Amino acid sequence: MSTVNPRRWWALGVLAAAQFMVIMDTSIIGVALPEMQKDLGFSQGELQWVFNAYVIVFGGLLLLGGRLSDLFGARKIFATGWVVMIVGSVLAAVAQSASVEIAGRAVQGVGGALIAPSAMTLLMMLFGHDPKELGKAMALYGAAAPAGGTAGVFLGGVFTEWVSWPWCFAIYVPIGVATLALTKLLPAVQSRRGSVDVLGAVAVTAGLALAVFAVVRAPETGWGSTATVLELIGAAVLLVLFFVVQKTVREPLMPLSVWRIPRLGSGNLAMALLGAAWIPMWYFLNLYLQQVLGYGAFASGAALLPMTVLLMIFMTAITARLMGRFGAKPLIVGGLLALALGLLWLSAVEPTGTFLVDVLPASLVAALGMALAYIPAMIASMSGAPQEQAGLASGIVNTTYNVGSALGLAALTALATTQGAGELGNLPALTDGFSSAFIAAAVIAAAGALITLFAMKSDKAAAAAPAADAPASRNETAGV
Repeated sequence: MSTVNPRRWWALGVLAAAQFMVIMDTSIIGVALPEMQKDLGFSQGELQWVFNAYVIVFGGLLLLGGRLSDLFGARKIFATGWVVMIVGSVLAAVAQSASVEIAGRAVQGVGGALIAPSAMTLLMMLFGHDPKELGKAMALYGAAAPAGGTAGVFLGGVFTEWVSWPWCFAIYVPIGVATLALTKLLPAVQSRRGSVDVLGAVAVTAGLALAVFAVVRAPETGWGSTATVLELIGAAVLLVLFFVVQKTVREPLMPLSVWRIPRLGSGNLAMALLGAAWIPMWYFLNLYLQQVLGYGAFASGAALLPMTVLLMIFMTAITARLMGRFGAKPLIVGGLLALALGLLWLSAVEPTGTFLVDVLPASLVAALGMALAYIPAMIASMSGAPQEQAGLASGIVNTTYNVGSALGLAALTALATTQGAGELGNLPALTDGFSSAFIAAAVIAAAGALITLFAMKSDKAAAAAPAADAPASRNETAGV
């Protein structure tokens, strides 16, 4: 930028609030799930779609959101995202059936996919003139994510216990309206010419959704049934189509040359497995607290606060210092192993268990692992990217985490259901199902640690990789 925006710190407040709300949207519904299940008629296996409908659409459209931001101006797309988020929130709040609720969550995911990349683009525009200011701005913006996760757990309990669960979505309406009013603080950018890879966006999002749908239905229809096989084949065809499109269109969402960046592949694999282990843990722990231990919504949210507070403290104040001393790779490996240990500990839950013995210590160990691994994995994925590809690398790693979360939750829900988690009211069967999911998540986390140990370059080796290994191509900043 040729001039410094005098309102940039006020604008950062708007962007940080948006990040806070987008992340809160994935956590606020956790403790409300049992009440939503009762009111809307979700089966135990279908309940995960309240979460997955959001993250599949959000993850699948992030790169498209970045591309639209690049073409039409980040402020316009940011404001459009909030309009879509408000519409989805109203739909989810007034839903009287499971299908309408899922549709509302999907629309919210579209809004989030427009908000998140445009907010990052605006942040770079506001603070890119000064590396020191950019570092401070990124720290404040990054801190909004764990703060949003923590607030979501607490507010979800408050709304569900003392008001009603629809307020977990209705809260976004006044906040969205206020944010739209404050978008005048954000810098305006003129639109520019270019094409939108609509086919690629549709192919990747539909492929992911179909894959998750197949895995969710597999316990009911059978893993070897014609329906399941055809659904999985269809998902594979759509994902292959996405990569074919990326090779053939002039301005793709994800130019394949980006994968030459050192550690992008290994970092994304670590992020995918981290999401596939962490999100199922959070999901099934909520259900265990309420469906087995009999906690109310507020008590369940309060029980998860120690875990989320630890996450916020480590991510904002400690992990960066540890990275400066040890580098990314040791923290990713150690964090995934700690997460695996916490999950194995949780797998020992009992139908007559207690919070202090069965939940608190194990959840804190798991949260410590997440806090150690998440930021280093994200930074490792992006650290080798040249400036013109940094936005694209960021979009890919966020997409990968959300995709891993959705597929992991679908697979472990299918496993838990077959092991007894579908038998509501049968506390031993429910506990056995949840325990099986915790064990499987621990295996995923441990596999992530081993893969990272052997596949990821150390910080020094990655830094020594020649920059020519990641040549820039036209418009590769589309996924900012």
